[in-house]
Amino acid sequence: MRKSLQNIAVIDLGSNSVRLQITQIINGSFLKVTAQLKEYVRLSENMGPEKTLKEEPIRRTLMALQKFVNTYSGLPNLHLIAIATAAVRQAKNQAEFLQTVKEETGIVFNVIPGEEEARLDYLGVTRTLPLSDCLIMDTGGASTELILVKEGEAKERLSLPFGAVTISSQYNLGDKITAYDLFAAMTFVEEELSDIPWLREASDMPLVCLGGSNRSLAKISRRKINCPIEDLPDLHGYAMPRDDAFAIMGDLIRTDKKGRENIPGLTKSRSDVIVGGLIPLTLVMRLCHSSEIICSAHGLREGALFDFLDQQKAQTV
Repeated sequence: MRKSLQNIAVIDLGSNSVRLQITQIINGSFLKVTAQLKEYVRLSENMGPEKTLKEEPIRRTLMALQKFVNTYSGLPNLHLIAIATAAVRQAKNQAEFLQTVKEETGIVFNVIPGEEEARLDYLGVTRTLPLSDCLIMDTGGASTELILVKEGEAKERLSLPFGAVTISSQYNLGDKITAYDLFAAMTFVEEELSDIPWLREASDMPLVCLGGSNRSLAKISRRKINCPIEDLPDLHGYAMPRDDAFAIMGDLIRTDKKGRENIPGLTKSRSDVIVGGLIPLTLVMRLCHSSEIICSAHGLREGALFDFLDQQKAQTV
């Protein structure tokens, strides 16, 4: 029987970065990832209270997207899934931005609501990690998604309108951090979390984390293992004790941006947003009495792929 080959390209346009993942599919089944690209575009930079996307971040984003187009152009049987999340979701000039992107790159983005982002995170995590009961947490640049999973099902899910970039900029956490700013940021996030009625149902459950800041925490932890880089454990499924996570957070807080740039496992482009990005995770660990966190390298993009394949299978039944 003739094999049917598809190339599925998923673009994830977030507040801090934009990513492309291309996967080859044969006869509706996953084969292999053939390309993964990431560009730090800081689309949400200087959006301010007026919530408008600014000229320079838009320019950076368009350049990155054109690079992606050049990567997947010419691939046979290509299906493109383009998803935009918090920055575009919140932007007052969303329509103008999307039209500019379409005219200059040909990409038509689907701006998904926060709950849909959480649903796709759930698919990406639960289909690649053997978990039945857990709390999934995705901290992005301008939003944070939480999903309560019981017996393999997503019982609760929500999206909070803050993330690594917005917390860091609002509370001056980019360089040297004062006790006043840190206290103000943690108080704000804790008040938001305390309003979630079902969050304490996740008490003592595994806490599965994803998103750039949370994955950076796991990467820093891995680099503390005394072995060659090529022998480090896989990021996907990497488990870290609660005390290790808190110790790393303490190290990040007590130094400035330049000092954080030199921490193994942390990219320089995240050195000014990592503290703000980890505040939601550390507070959730306290509220839920989490003994460890489990890192997921899979989330929104993989969830979008699984969702697309599910829809294809449903159409053939």
